[in-house]
Amino acid sequence: MYDYQIDKNAKIYIAGHHGLVGSAIWNNLKKRGYNNLVGRSHRELDLTDQVAVKQFFDEERPDAVVLAAAFVGGIMANSLYRADFIMMNMKIQCNVISESYAHGVKKLLFLGSTCIYPKNAPQPMKEDCLLTSPLEYTNEEYAIAKIAGLKMCESYNLQYGTNYIAVMPTNLYGPNDNFHLENSHVMPAMMRKVYLARLIHEGDWQKIAIDLNKRPVEGIDGSASHDDILNVLAKYGIYDNRVVLWGTGTPLREFLWSEDMADASVHVLLNVNFSDIIGIEKYSSVHFGASTDGTVDRNHSAGRGGAIPQLGEIRNCHINVGTGKELTIHRLSELVAKTVGFTGTVEFDATKPDGTMRKLIDVEKLHSLGWTHRVEIEDGVQKLFDWYRESLR
Repeated sequence: MYDYQIDKNAKIYIAGHHGLVGSAIWNNLKKRGYNNLVGRSHRELDLTDQVAVKQFFDEERPDAVVLAAAFVGGIMANSLYRADFIMMNMKIQCNVISESYAHGVKKLLFLGSTCIYPKNAPQPMKEDCLLTSPLEYTNEEYAIAKIAGLKMCESYNLQYGTNYIAVMPTNLYGPNDNFHLENSHVMPAMMRKVYLARLIHEGDWQKIAIDLNKRPVEGIDGSASHDDILNVLAKYGIYDNRVVLWGTGTPLREFLWSEDMADASVHVLLNVNFSDIIGIEKYSSVHFGASTDGTVDRNHSAGRGGAIPQLGEIRNCHINVGTGKELTIHRLSELVAKTVGFTGTVEFDATKPDGTMRKLIDVEKLHSLGWTHRVEIEDGVQKLFDWYRESLR
């Protein structure tokens, strides 16, 4: 088992470094003095392309990898693109994790999601409730892909003595969030809807045009007629001083500021090893078939099959990352409306799905490893709206 300490000169590849979490992890590492960072945009490197990923690893040879890239979206996107959600994410994970192993990457951090947990899991959800009952149907494919990813990390560790850690963040929001109405998560989608409904009521077509030029909706940008704009926004529940959101508003959700998530991720990357998670200080070399020179025998392992006999079964080695606090979607809508300065009405369409009714995670393991969140939801919503308005300048 590697207990690898990442020094300031180590080359760290961040997959998804332009995304919500990846960009925050990049900035967090920079602030800590880690400057040998590698990133590729989707245009530069398609992570679903096995040949391209191998070529990238052949050329760059990173010491550590942060796998923050994923094919993501909210309830609507998960419902419409079920095949894409499982296939795209599985390809990304298989390619990056397998090439990391093939190229001797010393530390890997895999980012998943708390949607991995059963629909009716006991609350708050501990890591050990994984795979204990059926998943939420609306995001089943994404959840299965992420479960496979964390199991890949766990299984590589057990079979080969690698040091791959999986973290499962709760609902995230923050700088570089996705505000595109077709496939964004609940908070940015809600915030943009409320903001546009306010602008319609105020008749501020200049700001509406700026918003749509930045993020067109179904091909409609700020140059379209007012009628065309109103028609396309109505499809997403955006009207004059009125917003209609999916579901009943009663589900409870936990939210974590993305820069907090980045700080937790970097904390784990730099300070936590697989041996810390499973509660032993050091493996005997026999567990992983180590040779006399200390290298790992990649063909044999006493840990093969998912267990180390001396330790019993080892599973659920991932780490929940969140706040341990929750609020209803209805309460979130009130908070967003107040922050945006919206005086209209927010309605809920109960004919649309709610998704999982409650998704609060237990963060005891994370706290025991030395990290606790800093940004509370009230401050975070204001910070997100400030960032969104700045992005339109």
